[in-house]
Amino acid sequence: MIPKRIQILTYITTLLAVLFSCQKKNNDNLKEIQNKLQIQKNIDKAGVFYNNYSNTDSAFFYYNKAKLLCDPKTDPDNYINILNCMADIQLNQGDYIGSETTITDAIPYIKSLKEPTSVWNIYSTLGANYLLTYNLSDALLYYNKALGLKVDDSRKSLTKSNIAAVLLEQQKYDEALQIFLRLSTKEELLKKPEYNAKNIDNIGLCYTKMSDPRGIQYLNQALQIRKEIKNNSGIGVSNLHIASYYDENSNPSLSKKHAFEAYKKFREIHNIDNKLSALKLLIKNSSNQELKKYSLLYVDLVDSIFEVRQKAKNQFARIKYDSKREKEENLKLKTHKAQNELKLERQKSRNIISYIIIVLSLCLILILYYYLTSKANREKIEAAYNSETRISKKLHDELANDIYHTMAFAENRNLSLAENREQLLHNLDAIYARTRDISKENSTIITNENYTASLKEMISRFNTPNINLLINGLDTISWDEIDKVKKTAIYRAIQELLVNMKKHSDASVVAIVFKQTKKHITINYTDNGKGIDINKMVLKNGLHNIENRILAIKGDIDIDSGLGKGFKVFIKFPI
Repeated sequence: MIPKRIQILTYITTLLAVLFSCQKKNNDNLKEIQNKLQIQKNIDKAGVFYNNYSNTDSAFFYYNKAKLLCDPKTDPDNYINILNCMADIQLNQGDYIGSETTITDAIPYIKSLKEPTSVWNIYSTLGANYLLTYNLSDALLYYNKALGLKVDDSRKSLTKSNIAAVLLEQQKYDEALQIFLRLSTKEELLKKPEYNAKNIDNIGLCYTKMSDPRGIQYLNQALQIRKEIKNNSGIGVSNLHIASYYDENSNPSLSKKHAFEAYKKFREIHNIDNKLSALKLLIKNSSNQELKKYSLLYVDLVDSIFEVRQKAKNQFARIKYDSKREKEENLKLKTHKAQNELKLERQKSRNIISYIIIVLSLCLILILYYYLTSKANREKIEAAYNSETRISKKLHDELANDIYHTMAFAENRNLSLAENREQLLHNLDAIYARTRDISKENSTIITNENYTASLKEMISRFNTPNINLLINGLDTISWDEIDKVKKTAIYRAIQELLVNMKKHSDASVVAIVFKQTKKHITINYTDNGKGIDINKMVLKNGLHNIENRILAIKGDIDIDSGLGKGFKVFIKFPI
């Protein structure tokens, strides 16, 4: 029979354990409620700035604070909605790479979502980023994924319109036209004049690209609807499309008239990209002092657009970096507090010595794990920030010279002469082409089973009427056996070799030969350009980047050249 004292002691011990467990559970619940309230508070603050377009930096800051507090495993819906808003802000500010990086963080948690609208937002944002960075195949892929989701008719119609927009960029005008025509009969579209006008405008644009005279009728109809609903952005777009129509149909006076109307609207709403397009048409159809005025406006706008967007990109990167650092400092304080509480609890225990040893061991492991994890995260964030800063410097350095010379040309030459106008337009097109090339050079590289096709497609872009580019052995390489890091390094190295060739060598024939052995892959690059003096060669910029990439994958690189003897590069790296 158990003594009564022992029974009472057991009862008291059990009661205390239950009370302690309940108290701990209540504390945990209280912390969880407080955390949710803090998340919602930051979301509400961000929403004020986000919905009013008053301060996108502040909206991004508060969304980022909410994201750091939110656990994607226990609250995936809130977490992904926050990422969608952050990516949308970056997209609207022209930070397409940052927007893609942000929204990609949501992909691992798609399966946890109950609401397909959130998934639709992810795919639509990715599609928009790829469309704006000229990655049309991936844009079409994600828009088709969005179309396969069970969402409302309005979103399905919008997705179909986006798919048609991609087809329009791919010059598949008839396919795009059929989609726009089918959408024009949808009830949900007819109820919304803004969307209906956009669809009619797209129909007119398709007809125009197909040289069908019906195009101008649809373009004018869309303009009329947009004027009735006072849609300033839409009025500007309609006038821009009509100006392009008259420009292609040799009516400079009407083209200039509508281009000026478009420019005024885009200036009112601060739409820089479309304002550039309107100025380009005004330059083409103006003369004398007007031509000079519009040309200088165009050059100043091109120079400022990159400065503004790079500041936005750097600001978003800095917000992420500072928030992450602040979170790490808070975690240090919380960890220290938890350690002290743990020691006090263990001191009350009968086995205080053994418990202290266990606690010290656990703390050591946790501190070491936290230190290594924090160090890796800091290096990753700093690397991303440095990468975005490097791209910003590259844009400014490479474009500054072209912009300066174009401004000098516009100020000092007689632009009433046809040859000077043509040269000015050529210079402006060169500036635009360079910006698009830099965008493509820094886009995401495909490293899956489509790597060979992607590499071929990149190389083929340098095959021009003046450059005969030969590739041998590319299809014989077992790329599936090579890891992603090496494939990325080789892709970038070849891309930079071809960029340097196009800029400096004046080559007419370029050959790239791939060979594979049991342990290595070799790449021989040869061109018949003007070459360089190998004894005076200093590795800079592209060549320096190529050497670093190859050495990073434990490869070897050898450069051989001479004045008037072409340029040769031998690359060898382990499989």
